[in-house]
Amino acid sequence: MTFRDLEPRYLEEPRGRWTGLDGLLLAPRNVAEVATIVRAASAASVPVIPYGGGTGLVGGQVSGDLPAPIILSLERLNTVRNVDATENAMVVEAGVPLQTAQEAAEDADRLFPLSIASQGTARIGGILATNAGGVNVLRYGNARDLCLGVEAVLPDGSILHGLSPLRKNNTGYDIRHLLIGAEGTLGIITAATLKLVPRPVRTGAAMLVVRDPAAALDLLNLARDRIGEAVSAFELIGRMGLDFLAATMPEVRRPLGNPEWCVLIDLGMGVTGDPAQALEGLFEAAFEAGLVSDGVVAQSEQQRAAFWQVRESIPEANRRIGAVSSHDISVPIAAIPGFIAEGAEAIARIGAFRVNCFGHVGDGNLHYNVFPVEGRNRADHEDQRDAIKKAVHDLVHAHGGSVSAEHGVGRLKVGDLETYVDPTKLAAMRAIKTALDPMGIMNPGAVLRTIG
Repeated sequence: MTFRDLEPRYLEEPRGRWTGLDGLLLAPRNVAEVATIVRAASAASVPVIPYGGGTGLVGGQVSGDLPAPIILSLERLNTVRNVDATENAMVVEAGVPLQTAQEAAEDADRLFPLSIASQGTARIGGILATNAGGVNVLRYGNARDLCLGVEAVLPDGSILHGLSPLRKNNTGYDIRHLLIGAEGTLGIITAATLKLVPRPVRTGAAMLVVRDPAAALDLLNLARDRIGEAVSAFELIGRMGLDFLAATMPEVRRPLGNPEWCVLIDLGMGVTGDPAQALEGLFEAAFEAGLVSDGVVAQSEQQRAAFWQVRESIPEANRRIGAVSSHDISVPIAAIPGFIAEGAEAIARIGAFRVNCFGHVGDGNLHYNVFPVEGRNRADHEDQRDAIKKAVHDLVHAHGGSVSAEHGVGRLKVGDLETYVDPTKLAAMRAIKTALDPMGIMNPGAVLRTIG
């Protein structure tokens, strides 16, 4: 076990909303050392804050105002233990960066399909703890769907040995699914068995101009009817995001200029498929149906990567502009057009703002971010942030959606959970927390409010 100097990064988070006060930083080398730390913390009633890559956007990885917790870094648990192409599974430790896991799968001619912008620094433990999603959820599911088993240390220091690659195992409660998405409040994931899939032999992408979000949904249905499960990703991009790119990152080429709405479609096919031909046929059918007015199909992997650079650069452009209020939300797919239209009206009633709405429309996950108009900055609207957040989240709730789609709850959305989540579910969550962590030491204040 290693004691480390408490560098500032262990007390901070990317958006600067929380700063930890202090803590004892420990970096165990294996699951046995994690168990030893947690047993000692339980005996002394000392809070434990798990730390992976530090990329979380809701404050779950920082201690806030907790006095002198243990900050348990999982960075040294960084071994890919096994990759089994026959089993289509791999066992990786919690501190393995997502990109490293992807590369290990590729070396075995397999694909670990979870993909997020921070994959070079985000680590498997945190990805599972927040049930991260990303761009390929449409085809492959989120982190929960790609995890076959976990090894974890529970709040009393006992070790859960659950790394079996079995797809069928109905032996009672599935503790794996309690730990995934719990953000370290029920235990610490130390390793996981991840699901692999065959690598697509041929890939392709297209950017198509659509009339509006409703046309984008019709296009998605048309694409899936024509192409089937080869549709890996379907991203909605609005004009505001492209305008922000032009203003802050002009080096990023925008193949279609700045249309009001466009979509990025990505395909992965086997040996018999031709992605470019499939996308060209889709464009022709969609054009005839009045769904699209322009588009470009990637003619090379380099061009496909350039399309994705547009989508993946939008969050950085947003950061440079400076949002007043950012929201990671989801609504039923059919509700997306109505939500976007009503959202614009709700924000306009509060004041003059710019809205950049974009995201994984194929699974209902939108990033709905509100910005000041040109000539003003977010500091000018501090007194309106809460009203904006409430307006967006109230509308999400009215449409039967979720105020946290893929970033988790952390410390940021504890109050939102209490406001919008079914009270019966919330009570069950508290009962589970109390049963598994009676001392309340596991990441206190994250997901559920600390009581007493």
